[in-house]
Amino acid sequence: MNTPKTYRILISGGGTGGHIYPAIAIANAWKEKHPASEILFVGALGKMEMQKVPEAGYPIKGLPVAGLQRSLTLDNLSFPIKLLKSLRIASRIVKDFRPDAVVGVGGYASGPVLYAAQKKGVPTLVQEQNSYAGLTNKLLAKRANAICVAYPDMEKFFPADKIRVTGNPVRKDILDLSGKKGKAIALFGLAAERKTILVLGGSLGARTLNQAVLQDMKNLELEGFQLLWQCGKFYFKEMLAKLEESGLKHIHLREFIREMDLAYAAADVIVSRAGALSVSELSLVGKPVIFIPSPNVAEDHQTKNAMAYVEHGAALLLRDSEAIGRLKTKVDGLLQTPEYVKTLGENIKKLAKPDAANAIVVEIEKLVK
Repeated sequence: MNTPKTYRILISGGGTGGHIYPAIAIANAWKEKHPASEILFVGALGKMEMQKVPEAGYPIKGLPVAGLQRSLTLDNLSFPIKLLKSLRIASRIVKDFRPDAVVGVGGYASGPVLYAAQKKGVPTLVQEQNSYAGLTNKLLAKRANAICVAYPDMEKFFPADKIRVTGNPVRKDILDLSGKKGKAIALFGLAAERKTILVLGGSLGARTLNQAVLQDMKNLELEGFQLLWQCGKFYFKEMLAKLEESGLKHIHLREFIREMDLAYAAADVIVSRAGALSVSELSLVGKPVIFIPSPNVAEDHQTKNAMAYVEHGAALLLRDSEAIGRLKTKVDGLLQTPEYVKTLGENIKKLAKPDAANAIVVEIEKLVK
């Protein structure tokens, strides 16, 4: 009888849900196939991965690394010190853990860890979620063994012979939403007879989306809609105070929604930022989406993410600069045309890659074998 091989896999990165959840999905897919393996995460101290990864059942070590601020701040003076310290700690982690392969998903921690692994000759894989590659991943890709991407035409950032188009890994519970709507209505306290607009600004929140909701929520409720609104951690107290002043009964505010499968199941239309993870998840959900890309990201990559879907007739785009005052008009125009709603849902699902996590596992297997 063959004993399952014990692999050691090191996964690094984080900072936002867009990096953390794909990393956890990769770890889960690897564990399913190789249950005897040891998996260790490395994140940035103070960032959300230090909480989310242990909640998912995996150990994590933290680095003091932080990013450079775009404006001149005192924090930038400590950047070299934190980076050097992180490189030393990362080198020690790689030496002690002795990984068979190291996976970097982007975010501050992935730089020092993959750099340390590559210096020691450990096979490395970079997972780039966006249509525009981040600086850290571009630098690491030069010595990486494989680069898994979600979008075509990534040769402008990475060596073509290393690129594998796998898609972005997503949480397993959203792969099948059938039969979940009743549970969702009960959980969120929704009215079964009203159409539900799900608004997602990311885990930290998005000011423009929140202001757009504030502007139009009264008229949306009067027209018979209800909102399930994730406003984000930075804005929750402010939005809650304004909602309480309004006296509206069908605007359901949440700081953060953990039960995303149920939120998607409840939705008739989804309004969302266009981060890589959101876009990948929404393609699997197969519902009509209005993307409002954040303009405050490198090279406007969220607009590029959204346009990859808009150009296939798979989503609608509302510019951040136009969102306040136009959200209701966009929602009205969409929901008044049921055929268009159906077409958008069908087209976005055609672009889904539901097996992305397993495809990445196959690439890691090639490295360790």
